Amino acid sequence: MKLPAALLALLTMSAPLHAAPLAPIPLWPKGVPGEADLKLPAESIELKGDYQIEILSNVSQPTLTVFPAENPNGAAVIVCPGGGYNILAYSHEGTEVCEWLNSLGITAGLLKYRVPRREGLEKHDAPLQDAQRAIGLMRSRAAEWQIDPKRVGILGFSAGGHLATMALTSDGSRRYEADPVIDAASAVPDFGVLVYAAYLLDEKNADALSPEVKVTDKTPPAFLVIAHDDKNFVEGNARFYIEMLRKNRPCELHIFAKGGHGFGFKNTKEEIVQWPELAGKWLAAEGFLKGR
Repeated sequence: MKLPAALLALLTMSAPLHAAPLAPIPLWPKGVPGEADLKLPAESIELKGDYQIEILSNVSQPTLTVFPAENPNGAAVIVCPGGGYNILAYSHEGTEVCEWLNSLGITAGLLKYRVPRREGLEKHDAPLQDAQRAIGLMRSRAAEWQIDPKRVGILGFSAGGHLATMALTSDGSRRYEADPVIDAASAVPDFGVLVYAAYLLDEKNADALSPEVKVTDKTPPAFLVIAHDDKNFVEGNARFYIEMLRKNRPCELHIFAKGGHGFGFKNTKEEIVQWPELAGKWLAAEGFLKGR
């Protein structure tokens, strides 16, 4: 039966521009490092705010959910939602971002990392293990997912931006016993997109990065975006850019007048809403969107 032209156009417009995500992949099938004896509450999800944002709490079994691009160009990005290392803002800093990356031909991997903060550890310790394992997983299955293992990046918001920064500035040393299959390749991403990244500034010295963030002459390229009125974190982003400049590393920083903190993919009416378009242009200019 031939459909009317108007109906066909409507169906085409409403059809998703991305493939369905694959089933979540457990990052630690042999057991989560250091947590065998922990008594943790059950994971939960709820909707909050005007935008009905999905909030995940009490994540103890981290996973990677792969969103394959329908027309992959070989690039891949691990997406790290924010939430102060206490919860995960899973929709507007996660699933929506993966769908946008798919529209650029990028295979996205949504990282559900451990929260809240583990007692006795640095805020990022357990999440960084999860991020490094996710990067290894992406590279180990590059052929299966049509990924170029040399174009695997990371993108994070707020605390997830800090997590992405930690992976980006790491020397590659893993904080867990490596699996010879999953962790054979480097745990350092090839580029980073940091959206209102948190905790980058030294709390005792406003002219320095946090001690755990170490920019070197080998730090991969980075794109940063933040609002001037994001008072808690704007200086840290500016300082990161300065350190990248001093180490002669590729970096692009956008500071918009307004936007506050936590707007995610596009949950704002301010000019900063254009950040995905700018990030896409930067990815293309840096050569990360080239065909295989």
